[in-house]
Amino acid sequence: MTEPVVLLERSAHIATVTLNRPHALNALSTDLRTRLAAVLTELATDADTRVVILTGAGRAFSAGVDLKELGQRGTSDYGNAQAVVSGLDPVRAMERLPQPVIGAIHGYAITGGFEIALACDLLIASTEARFADTHARVGILPGWGLSQRLSRAIGIYRAKELSLTGNYLDAERAREWGLVSRVVAPEELLPVCRALARDVLSCDPETVAGYKKVIDDGFATTFESALDLERRVSREHARSVRADDVEERRRRIQERGRRQSRDG
Repeated sequence: MTEPVVLLERSAHIATVTLNRPHALNALSTDLRTRLAAVLTELATDADTRVVILTGAGRAFSAGVDLKELGQRGTSDYGNAQAVVSGLDPVRAMERLPQPVIGAIHGYAITGGFEIALACDLLIASTEARFADTHARVGILPGWGLSQRLSRAIGIYRAKELSLTGNYLDAERAREWGLVSRVVAPEELLPVCRALARDVLSCDPETVAGYKKVIDDGFATTFESALDLERRVSREHARSVRADDVEERRRRIQERGRRQSRDG
């Protein structure tokens, strides 16, 4: 029986989505892209799932679009190479998720795989992670946001260095440049991501979803417009907050702080 190209595991409000073509370094074939977009679309309406962890099976997160498939199929059916790359758009499906997505990155995250990583809300890398944008080497232009997201994450000059050379970025330099928030040993990658997911679960779910949206919406506009957006959303949200709810959350925050102080 053929293994599914995307694995989905749900446990305690956390959905772990695994790209599952390890023999091909999780290259993004049409089948994988289509299935990944479908799984993410399903999760977007799953009220029981409050955090998503996205990772890859085997030695890589994803080596990018399946160039072997692209070379065999050509582009005549689609009009241009980017149409083949797009397929069912998994990045657009990620953008529509109300739940935070934690990217657990190990091994290669290259080109299309890099774009999917950049669409996550939090990025944790193993020491073996390697990032690269090889669009210019392959001879196609990105269509899943890399040309815009990367410069916003690490600065325009560093982004140009990566994108216009196709050079690799190792995990530690990725952390130094602000691309990933943590670098951990490979065996610690998923446990650390699950611990972060549980931290998210300890917060108010409606506020988490609303906060993610206002950050993303503001990030996509000017700073002045983003501040106006935040003020408007904050006023609207404040009308729904009850004093009793605030007091109960304050109590839980204090208890958590005391517990972390003891454990730290």
